Amino acid sequence: MSNIAFNQPTPYTLHLDDELLEVTKKKLHLARFPDEQTDVRDHDWSQGAKVNEVKRLAEYWANTYDWRAEEARINAEFNQFKVKVDISGYGPQTLHYAHHTSSRPDATPLLFVQGWPGSFLEARKIIEPLTNPPDTSTQAFHLIVPSIPGFGPGDPPAKSGFGPALTARAFNILMVDVLGYKQFVTQGGDWGTAITRSMALQSPKHVRACHHNNFFCGPPPWYKAPLTMGRLILSSYLYSKHEMNSIKQMQHYRDEQNGYLKVQSTRPQSLGFGLGDSPIGLLGWLLEKFHEWMDVANYTMPDDEIITFVMMHWMQGATPGLRYYKMAFGEEGEFSLTHMMSRYSDVPIGLSHFPKEFSSPPYDWVAAVANEQFRREHDRGGHFAAVECPELLVQDLREWFSSDVVRKAMQG
Repeated sequence: MSNIAFNQPTPYTLHLDDELLEVTKKKLHLARFPDEQTDVRDHDWSQGAKVNEVKRLAEYWANTYDWRAEEARINAEFNQFKVKVDISGYGPQTLHYAHHTSSRPDATPLLFVQGWPGSFLEARKIIEPLTNPPDTSTQAFHLIVPSIPGFGPGDPPAKSGFGPALTARAFNILMVDVLGYKQFVTQGGDWGTAITRSMALQSPKHVRACHHNNFFCGPPPWYKAPLTMGRLILSSYLYSKHEMNSIKQMQHYRDEQNGYLKVQSTRPQSLGFGLGDSPIGLLGWLLEKFHEWMDVANYTMPDDEIITFVMMHWMQGATPGLRYYKMAFGEEGEFSLTHMMSRYSDVPIGLSHFPKEFSSPPYDWVAAVANEQFRREHDRGGHFAAVECPELLVQDLREWFSSDVVRKAMQG
């Protein structure tokens, strides 16, 4: 779509070339698999994705999975567009997004931003309940779901430097200049949390309130918040059950699950040669994340959903999604990722905490960097809340964004 004009939305239909689908099937049939060690139990994922599970999914992908049917469903469910924007300090970038308006005149514009290894498809189960709630007393939304450039149908950036700060700038242009929403609210998870937090810092007059289903921050320095440090030292006595679980999840992530982070934030392109050429390699790399980060005791990803999520990165050759980590941790300036994690924003935020989420800090850690006004703690769910437990996330979004705090902020 090379003829896309600046700030002029162009309807978009997702369609992958037949050649890519044919090559994918050939590669799946030619795949070579590692052997599982005999003393590693079936439920033990500590070495990574299970060989039998990857084999099973690969066979299903090659012989049963119907991308064309899935592609048709995506096009039927999402009102998709592409638009070219001019980003100060970077230049032109084409954005992919879905835009669903409510018939309700009192609907609030809501920007939903996903993370890795997700895509815009994470919003699939929440579009209808958010835009068309069951009665007029329930908060309604105009829902805007952009793809991070390089994720799914989002055109990958041609130049380096496109991390959360630039993405935030691009999405603000989309919301304000392209779609005309001068004031709006946001929901973010994973990279979506970083992007929407950056938007709130850069454009607080437009971003009036935020919601997150995870949050990134460490404890404040002891000399700035001695009571917070005291609570941490005495956490076994002073932390709630939920806070203790959060600390456990954060420690497990740090010790066992963040190897991908180091590789993708330092040498993503080297990894991309393998994952971008092997559908089996990419399936294994992402499947492990789905299993480890989801609340698998309460949600089982259907096979079609797994493969479609993988397809959103396979269609781009995987590397753009991996490279986003390098761009994020290489950012510089006042809105860079590292500066943002310790910088306070007074834009009001609401948080939903799910027990299998690996980054849900205690409330006093959050208070050092954010104006938290709403918190809900759930007994099920994980990192992909909109996928695993959409009804809980929708409930929290409705409650938070219809609160007096947010209503007042939207009038400011």
